[in-house]
Order: sequence, then C-alpha cells, then structure tokens
Amino acid sequence: MQQAERNPTGRRWAVLLLAAPPALWLLAFLVLPYASLLVQSFLSTDATGDVTFEPTLAPWRTLATRPLYVDTLLYTFQIAAAVTAVCVLISVPLAYVIAFKVRRHKELLVTLITVPLWVSYIVRAYAWKIILGREGILNTFLIYTGVVDQPVEAFLYSPFALVIGLVHIFTPFVLMPIYTALEHIPRSLVEASQDLGAGRLTTFRRVVLPLALPGIMAGATFAFVLTLGDFLAATLLGGPSTLMIANVVQNLFGTSDDRPLGSALGIAMLALVLAILTTTSRAERALSNGRRGLEVGRVGKVEP
Repeated sequence: MQQAERNPTGRRWAVLLLAAPPALWLLAFLVLPYASLLVQSFLSTDATGDVTFEPTLAPWRTLATRPLYVDTLLYTFQIAAAVTAVCVLISVPLAYVIAFKVRRHKELLVTLITVPLWVSYIVRAYAWKIILGREGILNTFLIYTGVVDQPVEAFLYSPFALVIGLVHIFTPFVLMPIYTALEHIPRSLVEASQDLGAGRLTTFRRVVLPLALPGIMAGATFAFVLTLGDFLAATLLGGPSTLMIANVVQNLFGTSDDRPLGSALGIAMLALVLAILTTTSRAERALSNGRRGLEVGRVGKVEP
C-alpha cells in the first residue's frame, strides 16, 4: 500500500522534470521576448530615439491612423493569398498521385519532396535570384531561343518573383499535411464509391476531397502564416518596391529606430496570426469530426 501511494507522487515529479526544460526554453525565448515587446509598445522615445519609461499610447495611435501600415498589411495579405493558392493547386494533385497512384518507391518520392527543406532558406531564395535575374538562366534561355531580343527586367524584383520564390520555399509545408490526410483515407471508401457507379471525378469530389479538407486547410494555414512573417524573400526577390509588413517591422527596429512603434506592429501581427491559427484550428476540428461521418454516410448515395 505504501509503495502504491508513493507511485503517483513519483510520476508527478518525473513529469515535472521532463516538462521543465522545454517550459523554461519557451519562457526564456518566447514568452519573455513577446512580453518585452508588449511593454515596449506602450513606451515613448526621446529626441535621440532612445526608449524612455514613460507610458503612452502614441505607437498604437500611429499604427491605427497612418494608411501606410494598413495598405502594407493588405498588400501582404494579397501576396500571402496568392502564394497559398498556388501552393495548394500544386500540392493537391501531386499528393493525390503519390497517395493513390504510386505503388512503388512511394517513400522515395516523399523524401524527395522534403529535400528542399534540407537546403538553407537563403540559398533557395538566391537560386531564384540567379534564375530570374537580367543575366540569369531564364533570360539567357529566352534570348537563345529567340523569344525575346533583350533581357526581361520584370522577372526579378517584382511580385511575380516574390510569389514564385515563396511558392518554391513553402510548397513542402503544404504538401505534407495534404499527403498525410490522403494517406489516412480508407481505400474501402474509394472502392465502395466506384463499385456503386461513381466516376473518378465524382469520387474525388464527394469522397476524397471532403476527407482531405483538414489537411488542405492545415497546409494552407502554414503557407499563409509563414508568408505573412517573411521579409527575406521580399528583400531578395521583390526589391525595394515590394514592401511587406515584416519589412516594415524590420525597418522600424533598424533604419528608423522606432522600437515602440515596431513593437506595437509586431504585437498586432502576433495577435493576427493567433486569430488565424485559432480560427483554422477550430475549422479543422469541425471538418475532422463532422465531414468524415457525413461523407462516409453519403458513399452509398454517390451518383455516377
């Protein structure tokens, strides 16, 4: 009896010891920095740009009243939506082919999809800069084939280059959740749909796609949120005319040296990202709990 009574206490201590290192890590490198930003967003600066411990709402008023920040945020949303849409359009067919059509070397293909993640982010961005540059591979090929007479300047330092680079960087983050969702679909449902006379397109639309929606939403959320916070690709590929909200935060902490305003913008972006993650998480749970049973029940009603 005494040994049995000691076991729960020992287990609790074991759990606490295991949880302490990651909890301290999160506290030191996540919670405290964001708390510091939150406090700094309510402080003011003196004539030299140094932060003074005088409470004020000026950074938040500036953030709410200057059109620059709202316009930049809307532009960032447009870029993020374009990157997300292209990533999903590429990932859904590719994941479907690997999950349902490939019989051999499936693990090899999945590994090849993750290979770009092994390469540095900066290297991948610079690779597109080399491809799309004035004397890059694409312009050289177009001139060689006679399609154009002189290099096309619009390829690099444009929204086109920014979207292409971010799609290449973030597609693996979208494809893997979609592939995982497709792999967990019972093949018996697909076979039952086809046995009842449904064509491939109807089976995909009525059975496969609804069951894959949680994975699609998770991948789309990854692409959208990661694009919102990106500033390096915008600098390397978008150029000075392509300004995203993360570049504004970087400039406020660097060139402009307005740390309270930069902190306010950073906290606002954090709140926005948390709202997006909360909304999509609830939607994913609703789809996982409701759509699965609903679509499984409809298999017998699938029309050819």
